Amino acid sequence: MKRTLSIVAALMCLASAAMQGQTRGGPQAPKFQADPMWPKPLPNHWILGSVTGVAVDSKDHVWIVHQGAATLTQNTEMGTGTNPPTAEICCSAAPPILEFDPAGTLVNSFGGPAAGGDYQWPRCVSSLAVDTKGNVWVAGNAASPGGRGNRQCTNGSAGTILVPDSDPATAGARGARGAAGARGGAPAAPATPPPADAHLLKFGPGGKFVKQIGTAGKMEGPDSQTTLNRPSNVEFDAAANEVYVADTGNRRVVVFDADSGAYKRHFGAYGSKPDAAADLGKYDPNAPAKQFRTVSCVRIAKDGTVYVCDRTENRVQVFQKDGKYVKEFFVAKTTQGGADGGSAWDVTFSKDNQQQFMFVANGWDKKVHILQRSSGNILGTFGQGGRMPGEFVGVGSLAMDSKGNLYTGETFEGKRVQKWMNR
Repeated sequence: MKRTLSIVAALMCLASAAMQGQTRGGPQAPKFQADPMWPKPLPNHWILGSVTGVAVDSKDHVWIVHQGAATLTQNTEMGTGTNPPTAEICCSAAPPILEFDPAGTLVNSFGGPAAGGDYQWPRCVSSLAVDTKGNVWVAGNAASPGGRGNRQCTNGSAGTILVPDSDPATAGARGARGAAGARGGAPAAPATPPPADAHLLKFGPGGKFVKQIGTAGKMEGPDSQTTLNRPSNVEFDAAANEVYVADTGNRRVVVFDADSGAYKRHFGAYGSKPDAAADLGKYDPNAPAKQFRTVSCVRIAKDGTVYVCDRTENRVQVFQKDGKYVKEFFVAKTTQGGADGGSAWDVTFSKDNQQQFMFVANGWDKKVHILQRSSGNILGTFGQGGRMPGEFVGVGSLAMDSKGNLYTGETFEGKRVQKWMNR
């Protein structure tokens, strides 16, 4: 027991040591320390795939969504029966949507393809939000397949990643093609490419399907009032009973009525008309793009201002709810990384009445920035690259509870959620 406590203490010291760049004078950035014991172990040998969304509800329950088996390594994480440990011993993918109580105990799980075909489960789940009625909103943003036997996930909060196609039918066809090629036989006919994600799902508090907005594979451009194009993020506005969607493929934010799903309005970068076909060229830190390059998050502050992440443009733009542009600020402006990179992956706010601080996930640089919300000035950072508690691999999603504790989700090979205690 003493040895265990010593290890835990050492890990917490490591997490505390990851604090960087605190400024002197002016507002003092809050400090955090990772809790290495949160969450508690999952049942049934469940493990997480790439975590692409984190949310906190009114009970301070923490919700996550992850990409499951499609992002797990067969030999080392799931087992195949040919390379121990096998899947029967360890491990299997947890259901895609998980709910934890404040202590980190799993209390609910659901999600995945509908048995009766009532809805289209996204190929690449990209985020979730929980509204004040306990409904859970899920977005997905798979693009066209990235190559034979693969599918491409253009996660607004996770970069662009290729993951194996977990569809049994497609996997079987892929295996048949490989076997035929090895024996010199004729290749099998290619499988029909799966449709791109272009929809949003709403589930009730117990996981019962309620509504789908949009249709997988149906994309009609940024002026459409009924279709989406690889939505990466969703936010609920309780004051107006509306949902805001970061519609990545259409380079816009689009707003729907939360009950009926009816279209309300949409807007692009700088409040302009979005143009999905515009050639933005290579990222230039000295010449900001006039369109959203990778709109990856949308968040609403208590004062009603709307914050939109443009991940690979390294910026956050601020709007009024009607789409009128207010201002923008840049986060780590020289960050590169192409489609996988950028410094503005997700945003959340402090819980004081003025929400003085804003937290920005920078997955490429493996840290979280703490900004003064009013000015956009960076006050400090925490985290560093690594797999120990207090370190990050692909931190792409953020949420904060009522006590000011921060929760981070890690995509790519990070595959975890961490709790950061407000010190």
